[in-house]
Amino acid sequence: MTKRYKFISWNVNGIRAVDKKEALKWVDDYNIDILGVQETKSQKDQIPNTIFNKEFSFKTASQSKIKGRSGTALFSDINTTFDCTCPSVDILDEGRINEVHFNLGEKDIAFFNVYFPNGQSSQERLEYKMEFYDRFLNHCENLKRDGKSIIVCGDVNTAHTEIDIARPKANENTSGFLKMERDWITKFLNHGYIDTFRLINGDLKDKYSWWSYRANARENNVGWRIDYFYVSEDLKDFVKDAYILDDIFGSDHCPIGLEIEI
Repeated sequence: MTKRYKFISWNVNGIRAVDKKEALKWVDDYNIDILGVQETKSQKDQIPNTIFNKEFSFKTASQSKIKGRSGTALFSDINTTFDCTCPSVDILDEGRINEVHFNLGEKDIAFFNVYFPNGQSSQERLEYKMEFYDRFLNHCENLKRDGKSIIVCGDVNTAHTEIDIARPKANENTSGFLKMERDWITKFLNHGYIDTFRLINGDLKDKYSWWSYRANARENNVGWRIDYFYVSEDLKDFVKDAYILDDIFGSDHCPIGLEIEI
């Protein structure tokens, strides 16, 4: 007997601001099994209880050592067997990862909710972003060797190919679309991971998950697809849907979804 599971990911760009806008109330009607949010900009005890009425059976969060920065939170109705913030990857303690483990059918899942670093502010931050990428890949590979299946959601802060960004030529020298960043996503996929949106939607164009607040970018759909759900190849046949919820507002990102049946 199989069951269909729904996972949602959203960079909320400040969870308290989203709460004031009541921009997460749609969660109550969406039948979500796991919700991962990034860039909460909150300490763990500052995440409001009013963001939605749905009561998930499990909640965990990460927080940055610098208050008001980064932060992630994960809400789950699936019984977890392990929960950590992955300090071997988030070595600067910036509150970037939730890692939880659980069983679905015969699969032993490691599920990651990640806010990957942005490399635009300096060369130093770009170098750290690339180091973070490699540490994360190594961590996932170690878990796969231990028999885990991998699901990753979050803001990767890089558009992979030219169809993932509205203006590729204009951003060739911008962090988020640099060759080295895009090459890392290719390397990640070549290690046996699937971009679920492309798996389901092929080369569908003009579908983005982030828009600048400037120049009416969202109204004109001048965006970037930088938010992803990845799965390890052994889960490929269980993926039933993957989508971008670009009709939901409240952040400069929109939510994305993955549905698997297992």
